[in-house]
Amino acid sequence: MSASAGPAPPLKDGTAVLVRCADMEDPYATVEIGNPNAREAVLEVKGHFVDAYGSPLLDTVNQVGVPAKDKVTYRVSAKIPYIERIARCEVKPVARAVW
Repeated sequence: MSASAGPAPPLKDGTAVLVRCADMEDPYATVEIGNPNAREAVLEVKGHFVDAYGSPLLDTVNQVGVPAKDKVTYRVSAKIPYIERIARCEVKPVARAVW
């Protein structure tokens, strides 16, 4: 008789940190996503691009695969019609574990 492994523990949420905001020269925001889990996880990263008045221009949601106990750098595209109006980028610090 062999012992069966129980179900894997639920995944913990990861982290998301804005590294660089998008601008006219490089229309991508750069985000570092961390996975605290002992196995690969798909983490959902939410953020938005904001104009000088604090109004959101574009909301983004991306699902990114991150190896176990590792970090990846991910680039989020700012849509061209909005790029010249972006004053800042914001990223939610918690990257929700999807699977």
